[in-house]
Amino acid sequence: MNTLSRLPENKKVYFASDFHLGTPSKESSLEREKRIVKWLDMARQDAAAIFLLGDVFDFWFEYKKAIPKGFIRFQGKLAELADQGIEICLFTGNHDMWLFDYFPKEFNIPVHNDPIDIDINGVSLLIGHGDGLGPGDRNYKLLKKMFSNRFCQWAFSIIHPNIGIALANKWSQQSRITNSQGDEKHYGDKEHLLIYCRQQELLKHHDYYIFGHRHLAMDVEVAPNSRYINLGEWVNGSNYAVFEANKVTLKNFEA
Repeated sequence: MNTLSRLPENKKVYFASDFHLGTPSKESSLEREKRIVKWLDMARQDAAAIFLLGDVFDFWFEYKKAIPKGFIRFQGKLAELADQGIEICLFTGNHDMWLFDYFPKEFNIPVHNDPIDIDINGVSLLIGHGDGLGPGDRNYKLLKKMFSNRFCQWAFSIIHPNIGIALANKWSQQSRITNSQGDEKHYGDKEHLLIYCRQQELLKHHDYYIFGHRHLAMDVEVAPNSRYINLGEWVNGSNYAVFEANKVTLKNFEA
């Protein structure tokens, strides 16, 4: 994303995360998908780039000749914006870590598995999904390592898509985003991602740390002149962030 080092005048950069398309029901997911498309149409008016920071899908696995059914409005809009020249970047999350080469090949949209550093007009940002970062979560970190293993991915890929996707969808239905009512608890200074940001700040300064995963929109000081922004989620809300006038602001989208 070197082209963002100098953001064109009157242009902005948008960030969103945790759409969880596909849950908790087909009907509610479709309504959310249409809302996301409206948000993308709003952003296209002045966006230089759009970053989608993981868990865009509640489940995603790319077989060699098949992808999960649905989400065609969303995919079509991404293709339209990419063809228009807006830079779009996808990150894998803990629900859609099996994004491989479909989006890079079909849409020319890069996919990142780990946090990345970007610089916009001299403002430094560290951005990513946020799963498995910071202290704790040992069981999940072990599970993520297993799911990231190439042999495990191959083993899942030989299961017929009808069976594999059905099993994965049943698994995802146990997730907290499906079974909660947006009542995530804020843990203050004990927030794992905030601890991670403060650890990183000791190693290298960033003006902003932008993550998803937490399902709780927040804007918290990491250190003087450094802030942690969490993008929340779109099952119970419609939060996003925008970079403009050399600062990042957390916002809520009203369709």
